[in-house]
Amino acid sequence: MRIDLAGWTREATCGDHRGFIALFERAEQLGFDGVWFNEFRVPAQPWPYPSTLLLAAALFARTERLRVGTSVLVLPVHHPLMLAEEIAQLDFQSAGRLDVGVGRGTEPAALQALQIAPEETRARFEQSCRLLRRALCGAALPAEQGAWTIAARGAMPASVQRPHPPLYVAGSTPETLGFALAQDLPLLLSLEPPEAAQLAQLQAAAAAQGRDSAALQQRSSLARYVCIGADEAAVAQQLAALWPQLYQRRIYFAGKRGVPPDQVPPIDAERVLREQFIHGTPQACHAQIAALRERTGIRHLRCVFNANGLWDNAQALDAMALFAREVLPALRAL
Repeated sequence: MRIDLAGWTREATCGDHRGFIALFERAEQLGFDGVWFNEFRVPAQPWPYPSTLLLAAALFARTERLRVGTSVLVLPVHHPLMLAEEIAQLDFQSAGRLDVGVGRGTEPAALQALQIAPEETRARFEQSCRLLRRALCGAALPAEQGAWTIAARGAMPASVQRPHPPLYVAGSTPETLGFALAQDLPLLLSLEPPEAAQLAQLQAAAAAQGRDSAALQQRSSLARYVCIGADEAAVAQQLAALWPQLYQRRIYFAGKRGVPPDQVPPIDAERVLREQFIHGTPQACHAQIAALRERTGIRHLRCVFNANGLWDNAQALDAMALFAREVLPALRAL
């Protein structure tokens, strides 16, 4: 089973660059397979790493085995042919250690800054994804009409005609999941909404298209918060401190959607633990991951040890070390 890291985004990326890179050098030493970073272009509030591809290049230069994934490249803000060249170059530089997650994106600030109408993002995403995939495969390009117009038919330049990195689609809407299924592209399933809801929509899309989604599901990746401790008391202490922080974060993001604080429901701890967490002692964590794999068929897990920045790097690294020592070796057999 493949075990990656995620959760270093927005505030969690702030601080010393060398220390940030060292965190993932240590992750490689501990035996984790990869790490995924989010893209936030021209955001309203600046972040150290708006470009995941530049961050990946820096990390590839300091590691030998660790894979780096994008979760996600927001396709409507990129020209697909330029992006294909950058992806191909980075994949070549890393000796094939790049994973490419793509999505439609929902950040209003970026769309406004780049003068992209929100109603255009669906068409731009789907068209760009098809072009990007064909370009990375070195296939002939159609004369697409719409946001990305390719004036002449033909193959991509030789700069991208080499084996391409794995391509994933992130999304939670029936339209995006149906598109990924039709294109036979595996999914990057999110923490919210929980993957059960996304998989139900995927299966509904499969029924509508007359397809079997099982093979695609097995190639997909899901995410989980991980709260691990030497004993149950240590885990309970960590979670008790987390719930108020997680609730305040929900209020913040609800506010960005125009939802007032008094309309944000309280944290249902039991449900959140069931749907979004791996938690407990090392033995409990292993059992939950094994059950998750049995239930979903998915063999690729993105572990969030830092609660998306609510736990600091020192706490996250301690948890990663315990997980690597007590859980990771047994997972290799799954």
